Amino acid sequence: MEEPAGGFFTREIKEGGRRVGFSINTLDGREGILAHKSIRSEYRVGKYGINIEDIDTIAIPSIIPRGKDEIVVIDEIGKMECFSDLFKKTLIQVLDSPNCVIGSIALKGGSFIQGIKNRDDVTVSRVTPQTRDSLVEKILDSIKKGM
Repeated sequence: MEEPAGGFFTREIKEGGRRVGFSINTLDGREGILAHKSIRSEYRVGKYGINIEDIDTIAIPSIIPRGKDEIVVIDEIGKMECFSDLFKKTLIQVLDSPNCVIGSIALKGGSFIQGIKNRDDVTVSRVTPQTRDSLVEKILDSIKKGM
């Protein structure tokens, strides 16, 4: 893509070949911890404590567009991220903006996640091993048509 882009993606954190958490990585190079087994938090998904502070201070600023032509990348809109009220509020503002948003969203989730999927301005495509390669071209075509 030639268009400017901001946002974040998540990655597994592994120690000794075992997953112990997830990192937040912004497209401009910042990194934080989304969730980790060693984090003590009132917000938990399975064995992982959720790091609301890094969601609020690293992930959220990265999804706020710096210009009307910036594409916003969000990987992912999931249960962990949605423990942050600021994330949910900011996500709605970004989706309501004129900016193109490319994101991944949890297959299952509560009313907030379902509400995002049900928006008239959101197209949902299921990613499978069979469709993932062709989706890249489909997404790029959609961006070109929308600009």
